[in-house]
Amino acid sequence: MTSWEAVIGLEIHAQLTTNTKTFCNCSAEFGATANTHICPVCTGMPGVLPVLNKNVVEYAIKLGLATNCSISGHNEFARKNYFYPDLPKGYQISQFDKPICLKGHMDVVVEGKESKIGITRIHMEEDAGKLVHQGSDNIKGATHSFVDLNRSSVPLLEIVSEPDIRNAKEAVAYMEKVKQILQYLEICDGNMEEGSMRCDANVSIRKKGETSLGTKAEVKNLNSFKSVEKAINLEIERQIDILEEGGTIIQETRHYNEATNSTKSLRSKEEAHDYRYFPDPDLVPIVISSEWVEEVRKSLPELPEARRNRYMADYALNEYDALYITSEKSLADFFENTLKFINKPKDIVNWLMSDVAAYIKSKQLSVNATKLTPELLAGMISLLSAGSISGKIAKDVILEIFETGKNAQQIVSEKGLAQVSDEGAIKQAIEQVLQENHESVESIKNGKVQAIGFLVGQVMKKTGGKANPGLANKLLKELLGIS
Repeated sequence: MTSWEAVIGLEIHAQLTTNTKTFCNCSAEFGATANTHICPVCTGMPGVLPVLNKNVVEYAIKLGLATNCSISGHNEFARKNYFYPDLPKGYQISQFDKPICLKGHMDVVVEGKESKIGITRIHMEEDAGKLVHQGSDNIKGATHSFVDLNRSSVPLLEIVSEPDIRNAKEAVAYMEKVKQILQYLEICDGNMEEGSMRCDANVSIRKKGETSLGTKAEVKNLNSFKSVEKAINLEIERQIDILEEGGTIIQETRHYNEATNSTKSLRSKEEAHDYRYFPDPDLVPIVISSEWVEEVRKSLPELPEARRNRYMADYALNEYDALYITSEKSLADFFENTLKFINKPKDIVNWLMSDVAAYIKSKQLSVNATKLTPELLAGMISLLSAGSISGKIAKDVILEIFETGKNAQQIVSEKGLAQVSDEGAIKQAIEQVLQENHESVESIKNGKVQAIGFLVGQVMKKTGGKANPGLANKLLKELLGIS
């Protein structure tokens, strides 16, 4: 990459969390039995007419405002014509030359460098159905395929970026920020594994210093942030190899295989005229008044960046901690709800970033899907702050809370985990530790005072983690004659 520059644009599809589909009253819920959420409208029966779901328009306005777009007062739906078995009408209702949101932008930071990523447009469209292949994980090798139309006409917003992204890490950072905003607005859950957030990457390269765009390839089947990064890097390398060997890049669509970390050509890349777009005659143009836009603007929640800045100002969190806590809306809400029970923001953050994060990652859950509640976390932190339990015991207690949902005081009482602050008991443990660790004692007497930390650790081990560490440290110093 010393002489080459990547030019990347992303097309992100976000499935909206409306109760019903875009143009009918069928449920938009994910995971139902195949072909149970369908009707004559979303299966494309002759003679039916679509009726637009107002919430889809409102969600689009929300996202447009949150991404600094201008909202078009007059926009309309078009028919995007192509044939595929999961597209029952033979066309997709989308938006073409008159989308709802235009010319936005978002700032992303990668390795300390801030970049402004332009947003060309955000438009509304309906989803297609889904092919379920039998006898193979994909169409190759399948004996036959079924069509599930539950997803047909589920509402989508497509967010199309400008080709302002220069590397795979920047692409991931941009996607993560889009996901954050969607979740904070509560219009999409951002679950890439379930397909409620999907991404296609348009990748080209050019010599550094050039301004004209190279021939692009579109990479599809990017089902995680990791696959987005891997696929983009792979495509950049592929294009560089071709050009440096004297070849030419073909404009095409390529399919990424995560298992083999490879891409293969699917088809030549279509142009807009291939889809024969024309205004949908069954749907009138959408007129959005400035009053409606302002009404939606007033309903916007506090977005991640504003929340992060508030946490740093109000709770003295550093930037790293504030970035982490606001990375997921559920985590930020949990943090704020815990503050209602105990005013120790830094302590709460430390637990959310360490033991809580480790547990929910191991279980692949969100923080709200466990038995830990803000009140239970606050209760455990309160016992620790009061010296009733040690840090080591607290780690055991929080695991017990996750498993049982009991409060910390109950767990400590039942298991006899209360911190030992009895000087006689601690001194007895210290004397045993000093007898067993002559080398450390000699090191301390010779000036290596930091070795006392090891001895405190041994005292904690002797007492099963129950000794008050501050008191153990104090008594050790007294017995060793250290001021």
